[in-house]
Amino acid sequence: MLDWVADPQIWIGFFTLVALEIVLGIDNIIFISILAGKLPPEQRDRARVLGLAAALISRLLLLLALSWVVRLTEPLFEVLGQEISGRDLILLLGGLFLLAKSVTEIGHTMDVGEKDGKKAVAASFASVIAQIMVLDVVFSLDSVITAVGMVDELGVMIAAVVVAVLVMLFASGPISRFVDTHPSIKMLALAFLVLIGVVLIAEGLDQHIPKGYIYFAMAFSVIVELLNIRVRSRRAKASSIE
Repeated sequence: MLDWVADPQIWIGFFTLVALEIVLGIDNIIFISILAGKLPPEQRDRARVLGLAAALISRLLLLLALSWVVRLTEPLFEVLGQEISGRDLILLLGGLFLLAKSVTEIGHTMDVGEKDGKKAVAASFASVIAQIMVLDVVFSLDSVITAVGMVDELGVMIAAVVVAVLVMLFASGPISRFVDTHPSIKMLALAFLVLIGVVLIAEGLDQHIPKGYIYFAMAFSVIVELLNIRVRSRRAKASSIE
C-alpha cells in the first residue's frame, strides 16, 4: 500500500510540482499583498492568511473535481471562428478583471496625497477578501491544470499544493512588507499584474505564451530594481554623511 514511498519517480514529480506551484503562486502573492496593503495595518496579516487559505481551498476543490476541470476544456460556442470553452471564459474574465484592477491601482498609487491615504484606509476588509477570492479561482485553475499535466496520483497533487501554499504563506509577509516599504517595487508589481492579465486574456483566446519568458522578464526587472534601490540607499547615506 505504501509502495509509492519508495518510488523515486513520484518523489521527483512531487518536488517538481511543488517548485512549479510556488512559481505559479508568485502572481497570487503579489496580488494579495497589494490588496492587503489597502487595509489598516492591524488587518493586513489576517487578510493575507485568509487570502492564501482561500487559494488553498479553491485548489483542493478543483483537484477533487478533476472530471469537471477536464470538461472545462470542451468548446461551448464559437465567436468569429474562435472556439470558447469554460476554461477560456474563466481566463478571459479573470484576465480582464486583473487588468482593470491593476490599472486602477496604478492610478491610485500615482495619486499621491491625502486623498489617496483616505482611499487606502477606506477599503473594507470584506471587499478585499472578495476580490482576492475572485482571482484565486483564476490562478487556481492554471495551477491545477499544471498539476494534472505533470502527476497522475491525486494524493501527490494534493500534497504538493498544500506544501506550496504553506511556503507561500510564510513568504507572503516579508514580500508584502517589502512591497509596502518600496513604492517603486509596488509599481513594478502592479506592472507585472497588468502583464499577467494580458497573458490570461491571450490564453483565453488560445494564444499560448510560454510562462518561462514571463517569469524571466519579471525576475530580471526585480533584480534591476533591487540594484536601483541599493544605489539610491548608498547615495542617501553618502549625502547624509556630507
